[in-house]
Amino acid sequence: MSDAVISAGAARQRPRAKRLKSRAATGTVVTLIMVALVVFWQVAAGHAWINGQLFGSPLGIYKAADIGLTQGTLVPDTLTTLIETVLGLVIGSGLGIALGLLLWFVPRVAGVTEGFAVILNSIPKIALGPLIVIWFGSDMTSKVWLAGISTFAVAMISSCAAAREVDIDLLNLFRSFNAKPGMIFRKLIVPGALPWIFSTLRVNIGFALIGAVVGEYIASQSGLGHAVFVAGSLFDLNTVWLGIIILTLMATLLSWIVQLAENRIISWKTKR
Repeated sequence: MSDAVISAGAARQRPRAKRLKSRAATGTVVTLIMVALVVFWQVAAGHAWINGQLFGSPLGIYKAADIGLTQGTLVPDTLTTLIETVLGLVIGSGLGIALGLLLWFVPRVAGVTEGFAVILNSIPKIALGPLIVIWFGSDMTSKVWLAGISTFAVAMISSCAAAREVDIDLLNLFRSFNAKPGMIFRKLIVPGALPWIFSTLRVNIGFALIGAVVGEYIASQSGLGHAVFVAGSLFDLNTVWLGIIILTLMATLLSWIVQLAENRIISWKTKR
């Protein structure tokens, strides 16, 4: 009996070990490719195969980072953009998800509201930037609002779709036991929408980051968007690249945090 249990446990571990090995191999390949590209970029800039002033160079980016750290501007700018992005993501996505799910109780209103959300989502957020800055000022508040608006509509539309696409057989099963709408919402609608919600959060990270950076472009005295805008005006391409790299790392970190939360909360989700 014990041998059978051990064999079953080992059988369950094999797919997991295989997935981990595959991910490690993929990560190694991606890392090697990135290192090769960086080395080639630096060699090309160092030997004047490309215009270092026009395209920048890894060594120049390193020097720009060193200057930013020495002058004490890089870390505060990064933290400012990170705070604006996270607050906008949480507020905008949270309100959108809550409204989208609650509209399940009023399906007739849901269609109209979703239509307005589609219209809002189609408006270029950079066009709203000046209005938001005028209404809420040039401090962090306007950047949070812009990031929140950039994520609200997507979250609401996705949540509406998630509530609408619930398994009809499970819904009928709940109703056959005379379950009240509140119980159906808590026990079926919300758990069934969780995968959609986390997928939306990962998408909205990029939208929130864009909203915050656009706001910093328009009117700001701090933040990575402001630093990139100023550096671009001065043709300092190395600082521009540094800002792009940090923003990419920031989005990757936030995506990893959302993925970690998803793995913890949705423990029943099938791993592939």
